[in-house]
Amino acid sequence: MAGLGRPRGERQAGNGLGSVLDVLLANARLVLGVSGGAVLAIATLAVKRLIDRATSPRDEGDPKAEQKTLEESWQDLALIKATPKPPKKQRREDLSQPLLPPVQPPAPETPQVKSICLTLQEKLLSHYSSWLAVPEVQVSIAPQLARSIGTQLQNFLWSKCPEMPFGRLFLSGPLLDGLGALAADHIHLMLPVVLDTALWSLIPGEDTVVRNPQYWLIKRTDLEYFPRGCSPWDRFIVGQYLSSNVLNETLHKMLVASINWPAIGNLLGSVIYPVVASQELRLEVKHDQVELSITLFPVVEMEGKVLLAVPPEGLVENLWLESFYKAEVSKVKELDAADAGARQHCLRILNGICKSHPALHKLSGSPLTHVILHLSATSSDWAEESLADRFQQVLEELVGYLEKGVLPSYFNCKINLFSELLEEEIDEMGFLLYRAISEPELLLREK
Repeated sequence: MAGLGRPRGERQAGNGLGSVLDVLLANARLVLGVSGGAVLAIATLAVKRLIDRATSPRDEGDPKAEQKTLEESWQDLALIKATPKPPKKQRREDLSQPLLPPVQPPAPETPQVKSICLTLQEKLLSHYSSWLAVPEVQVSIAPQLARSIGTQLQNFLWSKCPEMPFGRLFLSGPLLDGLGALAADHIHLMLPVVLDTALWSLIPGEDTVVRNPQYWLIKRTDLEYFPRGCSPWDRFIVGQYLSSNVLNETLHKMLVASINWPAIGNLLGSVIYPVVASQELRLEVKHDQVELSITLFPVVEMEGKVLLAVPPEGLVENLWLESFYKAEVSKVKELDAADAGARQHCLRILNGICKSHPALHKLSGSPLTHVILHLSATSSDWAEESLADRFQQVLEELVGYLEKGVLPSYFNCKINLFSELLEEEIDEMGFLLYRAISEPELLLREK
């Protein structure tokens, strides 16, 4: 994204640097010759574009100009990286060699686009089978071990806090839903918080000081008729709201200090320990055949919303994050079932690429799913034979959303799924994906 306009002195310094580049380019032609000078000119032109764009004032009232500047920056960077090397200087011993290679008969013309798509299709399928398959032993052991740990935790909560109406724990995550797991190493353990709807109501986050439609407040109602103490969850109230932060702190103390994990680990043939120095409610599990990370999420399902006790960073501690994960998985599978599509296949490949690539890590999960759901509304051909075409189209859509800095949620267009990304992260992702549009194999290379 374009930066703020620089002071006049800095712009003059940029112009001076451009003049130096012009002088260097003129002298280079004498040394490198015409062809070498042309190659250097391409790279110099790209560098001058970047310098001019960085030092020129920006029209702050024109968002289209800002988007165009970002896209041109990615194009110029791609031009620099694609600049060919200058030809080698001819050696004396090479003079005896023929100047031109022997004439070869022209190769028969082939449909180049079809060949490229077929090659990419094969590479995608090979990448999927070679890198994204989770070992069967992990697929069977990890969920079973997580369920056993969940059962032990459930029994503890019911015996330690019988007055708290916790629902029955259940598992969630890519390993169980089959949309993104590279290994059976992470599972979500969902802990339902059962509320009396007559005593609690939801307040949209966009109606509060945070102005964020993805967060909600859970407000205690009718305190004049049903005073504090009528609900077992009143002990977690801050102001008039059920505090996700206070609930997490209470559960964290239980996980760390109250539960005998060594004994439970011996019972299950594992070593289990809670992560103390973390705001997450997380357990690390070591088994002889799998190492597993289990994250506990208190969850409220109310008024058609699924809310997680994941408050944003900062001073606001009462907020609950709306989760669309269940709706995402259900919608993708529903669309694939209707047309025998390859959306899940494409999503697994993209999730695997983004999770293994440091620059793209934050795109995995929900952002990719929502891009595919948006694309499904306009592209109907999701057959497996079209996997390569849809893969490239998803890359193009991602670059477009990154240019704008906005990825609207498929289920609520007011929510921007890129709102937590930094400008530097968007620039790095955009440049990499812009190059991958013309050379998607870049993303499939081993890291």
